[in-house]
Amino acid sequence: MNAPVEPAVESEKTESSRAVGVGRFSDYVALAKPRITFMVVVTTAGGLWLAHKAALASTGSSPVTFALLVATLVGTSLVVSGANALNMYIERDFDRKMERTKNRPLPKGRLSPRAALWFGVVTSSVAVPVLAIGANALTALLAVLANLLYVLAYTPLKQRSHHALLVGAIPGAIPPLLGWTAATGRIDAAGLVLFGLMFTWQVPHSLAIALFRKGEYARAGLVVMPNVTGDVAVKHAIARWLVPTIACSFLVVPLGLVHGIGYIVAVSLLGAMFFSAGVVGLAKTSDRRWARGLFLVSLVYLVGVFIALCVAS
Repeated sequence: MNAPVEPAVESEKTESSRAVGVGRFSDYVALAKPRITFMVVVTTAGGLWLAHKAALASTGSSPVTFALLVATLVGTSLVVSGANALNMYIERDFDRKMERTKNRPLPKGRLSPRAALWFGVVTSSVAVPVLAIGANALTALLAVLANLLYVLAYTPLKQRSHHALLVGAIPGAIPPLLGWTAATGRIDAAGLVLFGLMFTWQVPHSLAIALFRKGEYARAGLVVMPNVTGDVAVKHAIARWLVPTIACSFLVVPLGLVHGIGYIVAVSLLGAMFFSAGVVGLAKTSDRRWARGLFLVSLVYLVGVFIALCVAS
């Protein structure tokens, strides 16, 4: 059973008495979730780089200019920062109940909810013309879609269903597609493979987090798979999702995005590491330590695959 959610009226009274200021610069940086934003920008840059190299290989020239690069990365940073801030605004009551989030600006009262709301809305809004003018309308549209899905679909659904993970994986998978469309102006097979790689990767990655933080999620009233189906079902789900995750890393080869045997060797080793770390959990009785390890391995895998993609493109 999940912990009951505190009434909104009581929450608003608490906020009004604890948070009245506009906060410091560091509080707004925290609202943007800089580590997540950085990872998103890196994967966006990866998609942009791959499109640049593909264009050079096919036509001898590339549409990627310095201005396009800056607009794409700045616009992506803004739209992700805005989505993260709006997520914190909506989940401020839940964040107070979780150890890893209780010291954020809103739960601690260092920043008023109104200031966080305005920060989220303004940064999200500014991102749209930056991407539309600096890149193209398709990239801006995808960024808006990712923002709205994350804020209006994924965030509230976390309170009701563990299937929110699959909804949240959609905006989480869009960043490399943003980089690809910024350069190409279209959604094609190569862009969709990059999207598929990020989408499938997020499931085992996020389920690992849910396993070792399931107690915190339960106390906060957020619904995650381990607290609904049990740990065994989660471990089986992780093993199943590792298959399409690793498969997507090989699909770039027939599409001509990468060249040479080095890429195949690299992703084979990375895939074997990730898959082994995942399936070994089926025989584990102590899930928390294993889940933390799998979480770290998932990060190594993603970074390694993107490095291999960029080197071999």
